[in-house]
Amino acid sequence: MKILCIGRNYEAHARELKNPLPAEPVVFSKPDSALLRNNDPFYLPDFAKEFHHEVELVVRIGRLGKNIEESFAHRYYEELALGVDFTARDLQDELRSKGLPWEKCKAFDGSAVLSGFTPKMRFADVNNINFSLKVNGEVRQQGNTADMINGIDRLIAYVSKYFTLKIGDLIYTGTPAGVGAVQMGDRLQGYIEEELFFDFMVK
Repeated sequence: MKILCIGRNYEAHARELKNPLPAEPVVFSKPDSALLRNNDPFYLPDFAKEFHHEVELVVRIGRLGKNIEESFAHRYYEELALGVDFTARDLQDELRSKGLPWEKCKAFDGSAVLSGFTPKMRFADVNNINFSLKVNGEVRQQGNTADMINGIDRLIAYVSKYFTLKIGDLIYTGTPAGVGAVQMGDRLQGYIEEELFFDFMVK
């Protein structure tokens, strides 16, 4: 099972971090040891000082595919979830300044929060889904898949050029603006539309 993540897929988020808009999707990966499920707490690691929340819609691949045409991509997933791509932001800034890979700041244990899944058919249009993150009851991030620079089907087509997609693979589709640091004792709640999908503590 692969976890493929998309960076800078919302214009406002790219701008808030002063990143240029990408000409094509920015792709990085996480190992399966990064998964944090079942509302388990996120324990702040000790190798960095600033860990940011990045709420994202997650797609689970439902059939084997390679070099998938965008027009057929909708056939390769049936379920969606909500996740958080935790990022050690101070470590990321250091790695980027040296031109080094991101794995240490993005792919560490527990960095990929994952909710339960829901059928995509319950949504009238996967390109118009609202999702949000509350921290301690306050809305910190709000997004809609309509605002993606690259939509879900285009992402599936793009990543399948480089990686054979297998059943159970996950694609984290990018985060909207509003990312910020979490602190010990914070409570994070994630919603798709008005439904609560995850609810966990930072420890």
